Amino acid sequence: MFLISSLDRKLLIICGLALIFKSYSQKLSEDLIYNLKNEDGKAIGNNAISSNNATLNLSNVTAQNQNLAWQITKNANGTYTFINPFTGKGLDNGNKADGSGNNVIQWDGDPNNRNQQWNLIRQKKNYYYLQHAISKMYLAQSPNGTNAPLMQLPGVKQVWKIEPTKLKAPPIRGENEWENETIFAINKEPGHTTYIPYPSEESARSDEAFNKPWLESKSVFYKSLNGNWKFKWVKQPSERPLNFQKQSADLTAWDEIKVPSCWEMSGYGTPIYTNITYPFKNQPPFIKAQEGYTNEKEPNPVGSYKRTFDLPESWTDNEIFIHFDGVYSGFFIWINGKKVGYSQGANNVSEFNITPYLKKGTNDVSVQVFRWTDGSYLEDQDMFRLSGIHKEVYLYATPKTHIRDFKTTTHFDNEQLTDVRVEILTKIINATRRDIDNYTLEAKILDPIGNEIAAETLLLKSKKENSESAAALQIQISNPKLWSAEQPHLYSILLSLRDDKGQTLEVIPSKLGVRKVEIKENRVFINNEQVFFKGVNRHETHPEYGRTVPLETIIKDIVLMKQNNINTIRTSHYPNQPKTYALFDYYGLYTMDEADIENHGNYTIGDKKSWLPAYQDRVTRMIERDKNHPSVIFWSMGNEGGGGKNFDSIANLTRKLDASRPVHYEGRNSSADMDSNMYPSLEYMEEMDKSKQGKPYFLCEYAHAMGNAVGNLYEYWDYIENKSNRMIGGCIWDWVDQGINKPGGLKDAYYYGGDFGDTPNDRDFCDNGLIKPDRSTTAKLKEVKKVYQYIKFKPLDLKKGLIEITNKYDFTNLDEFRIRWELMADGIVKEKGDLPPLSLAPNQSTSLTVPFKSELGSDKEYFINLYFELNENTIWAQEGHEVAKEQFQVTERQSSELNSSTSATLSTSKNQDDLIVSGNSFTLKINTKTGILKSLKYASEELIYAEEGLKLNWYRSINNDQYADSKFYPTQNKLKSFEYGLSPDATSLTITSNMIALISNEDKTEIPYTVAYTILSDGKLKIEARFVSPPKDQVIHRLGLKMQVNPEFDEVDWYGRGPFENYSDRKTGAFVGTYQSNISELSPEGYLKPQSMGNREDIRWLSLKNAEGNGFKITTNDSLSFSALNYEDAELWKTKHNSELPQIFKTQTFLNLDRIQEGVGNASCGPKTLEKYRIEPDTEYNYSLILEPLK
Repeated sequence: MFLISSLDRKLLIICGLALIFKSYSQKLSEDLIYNLKNEDGKAIGNNAISSNNATLNLSNVTAQNQNLAWQITKNANGTYTFINPFTGKGLDNGNKADGSGNNVIQWDGDPNNRNQQWNLIRQKKNYYYLQHAISKMYLAQSPNGTNAPLMQLPGVKQVWKIEPTKLKAPPIRGENEWENETIFAINKEPGHTTYIPYPSEESARSDEAFNKPWLESKSVFYKSLNGNWKFKWVKQPSERPLNFQKQSADLTAWDEIKVPSCWEMSGYGTPIYTNITYPFKNQPPFIKAQEGYTNEKEPNPVGSYKRTFDLPESWTDNEIFIHFDGVYSGFFIWINGKKVGYSQGANNVSEFNITPYLKKGTNDVSVQVFRWTDGSYLEDQDMFRLSGIHKEVYLYATPKTHIRDFKTTTHFDNEQLTDVRVEILTKIINATRRDIDNYTLEAKILDPIGNEIAAETLLLKSKKENSESAAALQIQISNPKLWSAEQPHLYSILLSLRDDKGQTLEVIPSKLGVRKVEIKENRVFINNEQVFFKGVNRHETHPEYGRTVPLETIIKDIVLMKQNNINTIRTSHYPNQPKTYALFDYYGLYTMDEADIENHGNYTIGDKKSWLPAYQDRVTRMIERDKNHPSVIFWSMGNEGGGGKNFDSIANLTRKLDASRPVHYEGRNSSADMDSNMYPSLEYMEEMDKSKQGKPYFLCEYAHAMGNAVGNLYEYWDYIENKSNRMIGGCIWDWVDQGINKPGGLKDAYYYGGDFGDTPNDRDFCDNGLIKPDRSTTAKLKEVKKVYQYIKFKPLDLKKGLIEITNKYDFTNLDEFRIRWELMADGIVKEKGDLPPLSLAPNQSTSLTVPFKSELGSDKEYFINLYFELNENTIWAQEGHEVAKEQFQVTERQSSELNSSTSATLSTSKNQDDLIVSGNSFTLKINTKTGILKSLKYASEELIYAEEGLKLNWYRSINNDQYADSKFYPTQNKLKSFEYGLSPDATSLTITSNMIALISNEDKTEIPYTVAYTILSDGKLKIEARFVSPPKDQVIHRLGLKMQVNPEFDEVDWYGRGPFENYSDRKTGAFVGTYQSNISELSPEGYLKPQSMGNREDIRWLSLKNAEGNGFKITTNDSLSFSALNYEDAELWKTKHNSELPQIFKTQTFLNLDRIQEGVGNASCGPKTLEKYRIEPDTEYNYSLILEPLK
């Protein structure tokens, strides 16, 4: 027996409570898998749906049900994240925190995603409330019952049991190389600059590729493996041939395929166009079939390639490398049946040293390509997903001791940039089995015309066998010619390696651009000049060959960019073919070189450390390959990969590898040297420009050019160039429509997502180009050229011809251009001439006088047109090419009045439906029950087709507006009243039709309108129309009248903006003038998805006539735009492809006379059309037209 003190008793009670508390606590293990059960024993699951945004429900528990599985991670902030390990999806509150309650969803699991962070509030052993950390609402069953989706609800504290299961977590990576994110290179050479060695300086300089490095090398150390290869395609890895690499393999029954190529473009497998959604199950790093997707039938196609080649006898004692410019998406390689290695990184170079595997004479190479690998999770770009050896393959040889890599950098010794030190850092490989000594490394620099201006030699002391070492040379150049996009001066470097006897082992030629890039004053400066980057994004795409873009097409792209005032290209979203950068250097384009990293469909990858080496590899290989190209101004770490910490790491790596260029990444601006946005509104852009300071601000994507698009580009650049604090420019999305042909089909028939039976797909969202797939241009590009131009104009005293000129080039004097002028009177050239050359330095202003002699009275509308044109040929355009233009209105347009040319009288008659009006050689009929003009004859020639006279036109369909309802709805034109009256002298008649258009859409939109006719006896008609736009929530995109005109009146003239298509927010490049065309020429704008098109703005008059000159003319003093097509807007929208337009072609003309049409904007991926270019709701619009006969 013993006594317990009161203190001891208290301690026992406390210990007892602690034991009780411990018994009720539960240790949650990240290694276990749990069910989350309600009090009825049902568990939270995903109904076997693995896609993002799916709701979650309660289901009965079965032992191995993976849909009910959750792994629980405790986060650093004390919250918990619940992720299904089999789908990778997390329990997400749907980004809702307003406290009203909403369905919870599943989304890509990410502990850093605050939408997926929950507080666990323990109630008793294993039972908890789940409260969302941000919204403070609780996970609960829906008030609609247990079968309804689960919700987060305010104040509803439902208890959940967290119960461990016997399920085992799936493996985190596969057994094969192509499903293991840590394996992306086996036996692959490190990245290095692009080069081909030559045996001598003479052989290097005599090769045409010396001055044009994009051409195929003629070096004896180079051998192309492009051409026909034996080929076998299977739909999945289990069916792939396993022994084809053996030299004894019989491949006589195999097909042949051209290399480089994309195998889908040759009829093997399915092209898939998807923007964000992965074309396989989103479960990295695995490649699994997804129900309903194309890869359910083609799980992971494999292409096996094989060919032979003869090894040149002169290569016997050399190191020999095989070089792949690009392969989608991963591949194994064998030489003579011996496995060499493995590679991923579809747009990075892959090289292997194959020396040990070769034999004298004939050898063979075997390559097995997997369409999808874990690397495909980083290749989720908005493009057609195509496969195979899509870029060039070649062999090259080096001496056993050779220059493996080199880096050239320029260091300026003064601010005037008149003295530059060129540093050449080389990597020397001694692959012999002996030490070497007294080798020499020489560098020569040749000026842009080929004269040697400097040289330096370095003695290489002892190099150990099988070693790698660095050697640096420095060469001074005085008064260098600087490289810029405007003046792309290129020097040549000749690197020569000689042995201890002075014999030349190899010579490597390279190009050098001397230029300085720096950030200061929140802008980017090149050669001490602040530069605006006027750019485009460009995918590597070709309609017939897919991602294998021929050299002539690359050159065509670059030349077109130069001709249209584009100075910048973003290689969206991967490194381009190596030869492309040589062309950028040569022609002059500032380049944002972008790493092949886009995990758009799964941002969580960007936070996973196991993926970091793959990120680093892709960035490193891009930089090492392209570091010597002067055109590369920016490194971009990828695109739309989220803001994961891996991007911090590769940003630091980028600066370590090359500190001379700014770093860009839109997804994590904090890691980059500039802020970057996609598709901001003007308001947001201005806010960003003003709100953050300390670094430049760039629009990596804007002005989404899908279909009939690129509105308000002028407003963007007016702010960027004239008002911004730190903006440096932007790149339009994008350069070329990505539509492709069907293998063996018509070359002018272009197809998009879904046309190949591909699932998932994003339909025509790939057709965003300023040019068409065949590289023909569009009106969009003409507007870009005008807005991007580098000469600015300002009126001073137009009646005296006095105009201010500002040179906005950075490195070009305006004396390189000739100046042409025109004085226009009512749209006709009245005077024209040339001005003497204008010597004006960059960023300076002056004035000039247009020396017209005419008195500019008020009797005509006068315009002054100015044009600056090349005064001599360049490498990208011929003499006379226009680089800039401007038009100024000097006097106001003249008013047109309705006057009769005869004193004859009118006669009227009626039948059951019509009022018939006749006069001097004309007859008019109007239906008194509908109010519609049904017939108009001049000299017995009927103008109106099929009685389809003037009626309301409200419908427009363009695919550049995600906010619009583009569907056409049947419309009833209901007559409210009909009145007419003859003047006392019977020389004029007035008819007024008060109508209302009833649109059978969901809102049952009603548009009241009135059409009043004043008819004179000589056949002239004054048409006065009044429209009332619908309320704010019932948006329409045009208001005007339409009619159908008989086919023979197919010649159209007009005085207004032209000659090409233009709209209210895309018209600065379309000058006011008189233009002539044919209806058939106005129709084919070439939008891959047919849509409304062919508009012309600011019309003074237009006429339609036949071959004899008979027809009619419409004149106005008001705002008028028109289109005249052989297609009806509603039928255009129903048609899927431009190549199908012949099926809906009509012989008659659909004439649209719009009082107002909304601008095209950029709303396919971006903000709505600017308000000033929209139709105001509940607003009255009027116009007056005069229609008269042409005889």
